[in-house]
Amino acid sequence: MLTMAKSAQPNKALISERIQKLIKSLSSGVYEREETIKLCLLSALAGESVFLLGPPGIAKSLIAKRLIQAFDNSKFFDYLMTRFSTPEEVFGPLSIQELKDNGKYVRLIDGYLPTAQVVFLDEIWKAGPAILNTLLTVVNERTFKNGQDVLPVPMRLLITASNELPDEDSGLDALYDRMLVRVFVNRIQEKKNFKSMLMDDGRTSIVIDPSLTIKDEEYVQWQACIEDVKLSEDIFEKIYQLKSMIEKQSETADIAEADSELYISDRRWKKSVRLLKASAFFNGRDEINPLDLLLLQDCLWHSPESRNVIRTLVREFATEKAFDQSASQSDANEAQQIIDEVNEQVASDLVVTFSRESTLRKEWFKYNFSTSKRYNVNNNPRMIKLVMLQQNPSVSEKEQGDSRWVYVDGDEFDKKIRTGRCDVYGFVNKNTNLCRLQFEIDAQCRLVIKDIANRDVLVGIAGNKGITAKQNEQLQERVKQASGKVTDAEHNIKISRTSFHGALPHNFVEKEIPTLIECSISDAAESVSELKLVIEKSAFRISQLSEFFS
Repeated sequence: MLTMAKSAQPNKALISERIQKLIKSLSSGVYEREETIKLCLLSALAGESVFLLGPPGIAKSLIAKRLIQAFDNSKFFDYLMTRFSTPEEVFGPLSIQELKDNGKYVRLIDGYLPTAQVVFLDEIWKAGPAILNTLLTVVNERTFKNGQDVLPVPMRLLITASNELPDEDSGLDALYDRMLVRVFVNRIQEKKNFKSMLMDDGRTSIVIDPSLTIKDEEYVQWQACIEDVKLSEDIFEKIYQLKSMIEKQSETADIAEADSELYISDRRWKKSVRLLKASAFFNGRDEINPLDLLLLQDCLWHSPESRNVIRTLVREFATEKAFDQSASQSDANEAQQIIDEVNEQVASDLVVTFSRESTLRKEWFKYNFSTSKRYNVNNNPRMIKLVMLQQNPSVSEKEQGDSRWVYVDGDEFDKKIRTGRCDVYGFVNKNTNLCRLQFEIDAQCRLVIKDIANRDVLVGIAGNKGITAKQNEQLQERVKQASGKVTDAEHNIKISRTSFHGALPHNFVEKEIPTLIECSISDAAESVSELKLVIEKSAFRISQLSEFFS
């Protein structure tokens, strides 16, 4: 018996490919509606309901009519609600004969909502309480009470539509909450699609390959398979992260002022999980993955304002947390903090600091250069060696690459820098060509040299004080810690990228979102690579400090 059960399991990979082809066929000739058709088909496969919000005349009913063609031998029912609509027009007229012969209150339901697999109800909120209350029972229980009999309703997909939301205090919140998937359908935006729509004679019809249509027995079998899809602990944590992001956002003042409360019922979260399981199954998987979670952006909003907030939060979640991109960012941030602290310590210990003196008419800066070591460079025995304490592209256009030290005439420099700013000529690194150099004393009375980007680079002076062997060892250990964090960040990026690529392709998520995720991972990788280079340069500079100050 066990062997038979295993052999009866459907081939998920083939199902995923089939669903992909079915979506393509259903979307043929319908402009800018593929994402909506995807969500509606997924809802049908999960047995959930859809609400389409949008202005009149944008093919909402056409979407519903397309969906019926996904199912083999299925019935379709559609109706435009008005405030004068009666239950008879939706659920079927009363049987006069049955009432006359047997005194039973029975409806003739054939051809009406209780016998349809796909149902489209336009302007849903205009219907009266008698219709909406019965509809709520149908949606909840998939049954219809006809006289004394409780009949199963074969409805696989209910699509409701309106150009407005239910009024507050209208008593329609319960039914609205059952519309799990909510899609805003707008007018055609792209110029080429608008032109194609205008040129279309309206007579084009689609023909679905019979091998793609969903048979009744398949649909029933798949419903059981959806229940077997796993929700792992890791995915639960990600759902909870998204839930926490929404709840935190709901507490902000601007949301309250916009009157777009982000309250999401426990029932809606529960129903959403089944949709996510269906997404996983029809993508050929045994468990929910992070890409499936992004479908929640069409399940958790209540109004156009909250829709914008939810979509923004989901995109933030997608690009930072869905594939644990934030883990690599966290490691990178720690590495950056460590190397910044190291550089600050080096600068604090070794920078040249001036004293400020002033009279009523004049201010000047003072430093005792007489104790500084003098070097004989190009037959000038008065040269002092100033060491760059921070990374820089160069301090002169004539010298490419990182500047490590410069030689300047000590006596000339002593006289000129007293004003707080000066230009002098000197030699950069081991280059024997004179270069024009710009020095300043900053607000903390520290000596800085301007690099070619006009940024301040802190300066130390050789011969006064250097760095001890113990200090160097401590600094190197800290740099090693920063390098370790960068290695961790690189590893996490590899995990994120592997996990993301393993989640593709996806039949239902908006095409734009995987692109955003790919960009976020690539940006993180590039940022870590740049940080790695910075740390390597800092490590080299620190390891060479003793030589620089010699």
